Amino acid sequence: MMASGGATEVPLSGGGAGPGHAALQHRPWQGRWRLSSIGDRLEAILEDAGFERAPWLAVALAAGAAAWFVLGSPWQWCAAIGCGILLALAGWHWTTQEQRVRLGMACIGMGIAFALGVCVIWARSAVVGAEAFDYPRVIQFNGTILDREDQPARERVRLVLAMRDAETGEARKVRVNLDEEDSSDAFMEGAVVRLRARLMPPAPPMVPGGYDFARSAWFMGLAGTGSVLGEAELIKPAPPDTDRISALQRKLSAHVRANMAGSEGTIAAAFASGDRGAIRKLDEEAMRDSGLTHLLSISGLHVSAVIAGSYFLAIKLLALWPWLALRVRLPVVAAGVGALAGIGYTVLTGAEVPTVRSCAAALLVLGALALGREALSLRMVALAATFVLFLWPESLAGPSFQMSFSAVLAIVALHNCEPVKQFLAAREESWFSRTARRGAMLLVTGLVIEFSLMPIVLFHFHRAGVYGAFANVVAIPLVTFISMPLIALALALDVMGLGKPVWWLAEFSLDQLLDIAHWTASQPGALTLMPQMSHLTFAMFVSGGLWLALWQGRKRVLGLVPVAIGTVMMIGTPVPDLLISGDGRHVGIAGEDRQLLMLRESRSDYARENLQEMASTSGEVIPLTKWEGAQCSRDFCVIAIKRAGRIWQILMARSHDLVSERALAAACERADIVVADRFLPRSCQPRWLKADRRTLGKSGGLAIVLEEERITRVADTQGAHGWWRGW
Repeated sequence: MMASGGATEVPLSGGGAGPGHAALQHRPWQGRWRLSSIGDRLEAILEDAGFERAPWLAVALAAGAAAWFVLGSPWQWCAAIGCGILLALAGWHWTTQEQRVRLGMACIGMGIAFALGVCVIWARSAVVGAEAFDYPRVIQFNGTILDREDQPARERVRLVLAMRDAETGEARKVRVNLDEEDSSDAFMEGAVVRLRARLMPPAPPMVPGGYDFARSAWFMGLAGTGSVLGEAELIKPAPPDTDRISALQRKLSAHVRANMAGSEGTIAAAFASGDRGAIRKLDEEAMRDSGLTHLLSISGLHVSAVIAGSYFLAIKLLALWPWLALRVRLPVVAAGVGALAGIGYTVLTGAEVPTVRSCAAALLVLGALALGREALSLRMVALAATFVLFLWPESLAGPSFQMSFSAVLAIVALHNCEPVKQFLAAREESWFSRTARRGAMLLVTGLVIEFSLMPIVLFHFHRAGVYGAFANVVAIPLVTFISMPLIALALALDVMGLGKPVWWLAEFSLDQLLDIAHWTASQPGALTLMPQMSHLTFAMFVSGGLWLALWQGRKRVLGLVPVAIGTVMMIGTPVPDLLISGDGRHVGIAGEDRQLLMLRESRSDYARENLQEMASTSGEVIPLTKWEGAQCSRDFCVIAIKRAGRIWQILMARSHDLVSERALAAACERADIVVADRFLPRSCQPRWLKADRRTLGKSGGLAIVLEEERITRVADTQGAHGWWRGW
């Protein structure tokens, strides 16, 4: 049949379809996996879940800052920025060309936020980062005191000084410790002192997974730290009007300790003024092991308690004035009072970054209350996190930021769940039932917070208090509703000389807090130690937790998948058999009768505690010279350890004295691993690893798993960041 134009008419019915027609049809599985189909499915998922962009934009901003820390060189940082821009361009294409509005807007926002996160932390590092000293030095110099911190528990005073580098002429900021007996009340902020000190470059992690003080010092602007040798001389007293806040802080701390003796007084001083220097080490360890150490640092809990108390008192007292209540919106006035109280408390307690961060977040909540908006929402948490990341993006890498926002996010997400809302909904019931229901919810909230914080605590501190959730259920209300209000009331009554009975009550409440901490920490199995988990394991926990908290709908439970994977990876993390510090002086051998063997007896607890944490052991620490399986001379120690059916011979240097090169070469030839804090000659060739000063200077500390023959280096996580001194 011919059409009017003379063209052959192609039959449309199925009867005459041949092979060519079949080839034009797509098989179902081909159409299902086309990119356009994937895009349609993602668009539908976002629409069904009620996708809220604000929290995920904050996550993308944080991911960009985290990528800068993880990636090791400028070209990788630029590539990360480029990836974020490409994602934004792809989203723009999907929005304008393919009408996938939700998917496109999500990609645009998250791509830009990710690239911005990399840029913000990179710029912050370039602006505030301080180049460290190249080598240790003992120098005499004049310095202007920038900050003073009294630490009577350690019998010292910590000073931050501005000084002039004699070699380069550049201004440098250093931190030194001065013996308490050599200090003076005249050493105040603004004073100029002359002193002789031994200054060291800020230390990198002692072993992989340890605390990176070099990174913290880089963002604090510190070029070196050390101790004062001898006495310090006052050259110029502080101006009379310099830093009255610090003087008031110290005066307030001394006043509190004068009214409350012992450990209770030192904790009360920490609550009132942020001064933690007088807290005994034994009490700090008990608070840490019981999961209550967050109560000692002024953070979200304390600032929120002050602001909430001020808001509540203001709105109740102002409501007693009918003339004002009829003419002014009391929530707005009360929010202003709470804001002033929060800002004043933040300044008085030292205005540290965690405190300022908490104050800013609380002020956002006050603003929401004043405007009649929902105070605690995911959007408000995202706004507070974005504010902090723009001002202090480096705080993302620290435990304080991670723990505070994880706790708040867990609380908000839990209480926004529909089952929880129904459980807490108002109903006609007895006082006992209502109290029991709220008490149960408090316990569940504590457990959720504890589970959300445990991966963070294990990643940074390698230990977690098993009973922390139960201790916090009692301790947090005790501090928030009893101890802190009593301290504030006692300080107010002291103006009239009537505060003594209230001080007694406050001391009694803090005595109960310490009893809870010590009792919890002393229980069998109260402390869990874990080896250093990998960044990938930690990322699994973080991604799963964020998905559980931020996603809506039934697909929220998919967040349990990465959490489960992270748990399996964490449990399977092997304990290092050999830990070597970056200077080669300290060597720890784990796995010998659940004890830790150390090459040297250290007078400092720092080396011992670091090695114990990384070796996941709280057992006895035994010097190699006292271990029957080791052979030690004045210059070397040799030990043979068995792992996976193989005997490993380890040779470790103990002195810097000259030894016969031939004898050393013969000893190295018989050893699998040689460790020394000095340069070894090339003739020293062990069978597997030579970790001398030359090697450790490039790699930093080492963690070695002998069964897998795996070596983890501090340098593996440092890259080209300015604070890393390896070469």
